Amino acid sequence: MPNETHARNLSLDTSRCLSTAVHEHGLDPDLLAPNGPAAKAAAALTERLESTRGTGWERWRLLAEGPMREDHVKGVKAIAEKYAGMLDNVVVLGIGGSALGNIALQSALNPLTHNLKGDRTNPRLFVLDNADPVPFHETMSLITSEDPKFDRTLFVVISKSGETAETAAQFLIVRDILQKARGDGHADRLIAVTDPEKGTMRRLCDAAGYATLPVPEGVGGRFSALSPVGLISGALCGIDIDELLDGAAAMEQACRSGDLHGNPAALLATVLVELGQRQGKTVHVMMPYANQLYLMADWWRQLWAESLGKIVRGVQGVTYAGFTPVKALGATDQHSQVQLYREGPNDKAIIFLEVEKFSSDVTIPAGLGEDALAYLEGSSLAKLLSAEKKATEFALTESRRPNLTIRFPEVTPHTVGQFMMLWQVATAYAGLMLGVDAYDQPAVELGKKATFALMGKPGFEELAARLKM
Repeated sequence: MPNETHARNLSLDTSRCLSTAVHEHGLDPDLLAPNGPAAKAAAALTERLESTRGTGWERWRLLAEGPMREDHVKGVKAIAEKYAGMLDNVVVLGIGGSALGNIALQSALNPLTHNLKGDRTNPRLFVLDNADPVPFHETMSLITSEDPKFDRTLFVVISKSGETAETAAQFLIVRDILQKARGDGHADRLIAVTDPEKGTMRRLCDAAGYATLPVPEGVGGRFSALSPVGLISGALCGIDIDELLDGAAAMEQACRSGDLHGNPAALLATVLVELGQRQGKTVHVMMPYANQLYLMADWWRQLWAESLGKIVRGVQGVTYAGFTPVKALGATDQHSQVQLYREGPNDKAIIFLEVEKFSSDVTIPAGLGEDALAYLEGSSLAKLLSAEKKATEFALTESRRPNLTIRFPEVTPHTVGQFMMLWQVATAYAGLMLGVDAYDQPAVELGKKATFALMGKPGFEELAARLKM
């Protein structure tokens, strides 16, 4: 990891993915040795990624540094400063990559009770990431009951084109409500993160005078959390976006090393892809032992699934690439899923997220006088959770189930930025290892077109007829 001696940085432990730990279900250590075949292959891929870094759909690698970072931070902070002290609510309208980063950052870096505090420094955050009418109606009802003129509410619509059906529908509803409540003055209650030059949302924003931030060119939705797409809600709700980007930048630099064991993304991708291809471990379970990091697994699931799950057509015929990402929560899911992970099909690699120092802890009181519970007295919840993680790690290893640990010294904007960049670069490596384009999503398009057809969009009449057959 970057400057691994630095106490603020993540660390990665893959030792329990080796045959020395899980026997025939692990990787041969010689494969990963400095002169081993996997290390040589990773070095070649690092050179390839260096040649494309910052170009095409890999412009996301520049989000945390240089002119792109400066431009984005300047724009985001200008909006955050404009609305400072003026807001009780920020409502994000978006789906997929336009929402998951916002949710993950909020969950990781603001308290669970953030939206419950009556006397607040920073506004509440609501992310409406689905077309489900119930949460949309309930959220809007809550806000309008407290703030009928939306004097202290800001809506942030996130859509590069403006034509994503779910977000477009929400936008049309909110725009109508705002116009009825505020008339011509409604434009200062809505901002958009969208294409800087073209598209339906860009035209609407220019016509209505909505403030905008860019969805950067060459940055796909699932790689956009460290752009204005994710930064704006973070800045509005009190997250230190400079520290977040500093962590991401440090990780991105570390992931340029040609040494497999000095490049955490290359090592992470190599271990998981090799386990999949050689050992059949095609289900990847992310299991944070920290509630703060649980929704970070949702962000990761989109990144890993949508980037790598592809049909591969080659001289040997058609094959199907990718891994099935699953989320679990330690210690909660020790009581619901670990039975399967230890004694069910041995087709999984477990990815533990561990926190060394929590932002707060609670001591377990002594003096109850019950022998059966005496071992807990005087200890703490943090110590118990740490023991639970190590015990599960041990139990899985005993059952010859490969597992690795990504360790957070603390959950801070710096380490969260590192974590997000680590997985983004690891995804780039994994895509090359699997022979797929990590930046497209062709299998998503038919569902989008079928939705257009079912909703009566012009130009989709033939597909609508097929859907009625």
